[in-house]
This record gives sequence, structure tokens and C-alpha cells, in this order.
Amino acid sequence: MSEEKKNLTIMLCCAAGMSTSILVKKMQEAAQKEGVTAKIFACPAAEANEKLTSEEIDCILLGPQVRYMLTSFKEKVAGKNIPVDVINMQDYGMVRGDKVLKQGLDMIK
Repeated sequence: MSEEKKNLTIMLCCAAGMSTSILVKKMQEAAQKEGVTAKIFACPAAEANEKLTSEEIDCILLGPQVRYMLTSFKEKVAGKNIPVDVINMQDYGMVRGDKVLKQGLDMIK
């Protein structure tokens, strides 16, 4: 992971933005440990459109509880070269920030 040095922005979307905030903290700790400069933030899926216009986002990770929105998110970013995926349910539930960070970085490469 440490070969990825440019500033990256990873957006996590969930139902309300609350449950994902703990995961964001763990991901930030993992990024710092790996020497990755990344802006990682969570927002409710309802605010995603606003964030897509106000932020330069490199990838979007959806919480398992909003996996049903995957297709609509892919349609929102069609042509913008922003990969979208659903966070692995076990990694989300166990708050494995390092694994979710790796998932996001792998999507960006």
C-alpha cells in the first residue's frame, strides 16, 4: 500500500453516516500507519450528490446496509471514472479499517 502517495479522497456512504464514522477513524489510522495520504470521510447516502459536486472523490465505498444502492451510485458517477463498491460485510462489522482502506486503494489503482 505504501507505494500510493498522492492525496486520495475516499467517500464512505451509509444510511445515516453515523455507524461508518468509527470505520473512517480506523481507516485513517491504517492510512497513517501505511504512509498513505488520504482524506476519508463518511456521509449519508442522501448527501452523496452534494459531496460528489463539492469534493474530488477517488472512490466510493457503500456500507453493507445500502448495498441496494450500488447500481444507482454507479449511474451517478458514470463517465467520471470513480469506482464504486460495497464494503465487505465482515470487514465493516469488525471495523477492519486496514482491510477497507486496502479495498479502496485497490479500486483506485
